Amino acid sequence: MNCQAKYSVKPFIKWVGGKGQLLSTIENELPTHFSKNKQMTYVEPFVGGGAMLFWMLKNTKIERAIINDINFDLTKAYLTVKENVADLILCLKEFQNKYNNLKTLIERTDYYLENREKYNTKTLDNVENTALFIFLNKTCFNGLYRVNSKGKFNVPFGKYERPTICDEDTLLADSELLQKVEILNGDFEQTINYADEKSFFYFDPPYKPISKTSSFNSYSAEAFDDNEQFRLKKFSDKLHSNGNLWLISNSDNVFFDSLYSDYTISRVWATRAVNCKASGRGKLTEILIKNYESEKYQLTFNF
Repeated sequence: MNCQAKYSVKPFIKWVGGKGQLLSTIENELPTHFSKNKQMTYVEPFVGGGAMLFWMLKNTKIERAIINDINFDLTKAYLTVKENVADLILCLKEFQNKYNNLKTLIERTDYYLENREKYNTKTLDNVENTALFIFLNKTCFNGLYRVNSKGKFNVPFGKYERPTICDEDTLLADSELLQKVEILNGDFEQTINYADEKSFFYFDPPYKPISKTSSFNSYSAEAFDDNEQFRLKKFSDKLHSNGNLWLISNSDNVFFDSLYSDYTISRVWATRAVNCKASGRGKLTEILIKNYESEKYQLTFNF
């Protein structure tokens, strides 16, 4: 069954900072003739929600991809969707039916908190763990994934009445595409061991906050601070010297103008969706950094 032909391909989870809104912009920043190159391996060391990954798998001729993330439960979810999607769908349908049959906000809140506590035990098999991962993602506040210093998921309930917890069509389509993907869990630098000189890297790391209240990058117990941003720069330099092409997304911060002064930096419009204050949401600029020439995407900024 050709699921991707029958169903639309998209991320099976919500993810803060996901690149769904920027796909058309990023497409124009890719190397020339990228979509026709079957020999190029696509590598994404910070896969997150996978919007870019699934776009690549659907719209280019790439036959091999490597993805990685430090979040163990996230990479376990990708592996489960790839290898055991049928059992996952059955489990998600059970969560969805139970949730949708609850009549009051108090009942739904209690059910959410009960399952959040169960998820944090870290004693579940892959299918149940991933089902809870997706359930919490679809019912928590804004689809945010945040953990405390002990690695415990601590996002509050989102108060949704009837969210789509089991998106069967998307799960089936994504599972089919993931058959050509190797899934890694750990530090981003390990991806170089699975690449060759024809590999293209897309980096979407936890963003450097543009203000003291704008950081939502605690999706693992380890902080991605300025030292990590410097380490990513050194890694990108190494890839450049190896002949690899790469593209990096990040927040629009003068920090990167200096750090990546030897490379090409473009500014693009994006939408900030997560902020505790409505005034903090809306349009803002992000940057795309690359080590190659491309069919340049031109934007007009009216500040």
